[in-house]
Amino acid sequence: MPRVVAQLLAELDQGEPDLRRINQLISQDPGLVVRLLRLSNAAIFSRSTQVSSVSEALALLGLSHVRSLVMVATLAGSFGSIPGMDMLQFWRCSLDVAKMSRALASACGQSGGVTFTAGLVHAVGELVMYSGMPHTMLTLNAAAGVFDLRRPRLEARELGYTFAEVGAGFARNWHFPDALVAAIHDQNHPLDSADCEPMAAVLHLAGWRIRAKESGLDGTALSTSFPDIAGLALGLDTDTVLGSAPAEWTAGSEAALFF
Repeated sequence: MPRVVAQLLAELDQGEPDLRRINQLISQDPGLVVRLLRLSNAAIFSRSTQVSSVSEALALLGLSHVRSLVMVATLAGSFGSIPGMDMLQFWRCSLDVAKMSRALASACGQSGGVTFTAGLVHAVGELVMYSGMPHTMLTLNAAAGVFDLRRPRLEARELGYTFAEVGAGFARNWHFPDALVAAIHDQNHPLDSADCEPMAAVLHLAGWRIRAKESGLDGTALSTSFPDIAGLALGLDTDTVLGSAPAEWTAGSEAALFF
């Protein structure tokens, strides 16, 4: 993690964060400022007021959202463009998972803000894996794309691990909150852990919905592939999950804000 971002997140984690210091730390990194303002003005927040400065972002969005945006903006800047990875699809699908996660979290009484962040970074392990072993990942792509419903099983069979474990390790190394790390790690099998993190089940359902959309499933195919166990654990049936989909899926122009 860039030093200034580590200092920034440490300040945001204080009981009473110093807004002036937060402003100063963000302003030290012009690239971070640009990405933060672009994301602050994105349609995901549905704001009529434009955010034109770091201080306005802090005032209008609040520390929780700013913390999430700093993490995501830093991730986007750190990975940039990765050969062989369709970055537009990656951030488009990640944003759709975030939107679905927020809606499902609200439906079962969880924190929508934290779960939204978890959805945005749920697949960061794929970026790490592409960066470290591009040829292996391109070979996997020939059998199932990054957001194919079969992808988690394919990675587990061929590699012995998936993007979820890699993403959790990355998030832990970047000092993400423990609950978020656990949710990323357990998202493919949210009920296998003795101390199951409910957010993992939300990510599982949201990820299923977006992967099903990317795979072109509809009607009966959607119903038969629904993850019943995760749904039962959260008290969410098929109709509730399908009905929680955003009115409009993420457009390419919205996803392009992330890189």
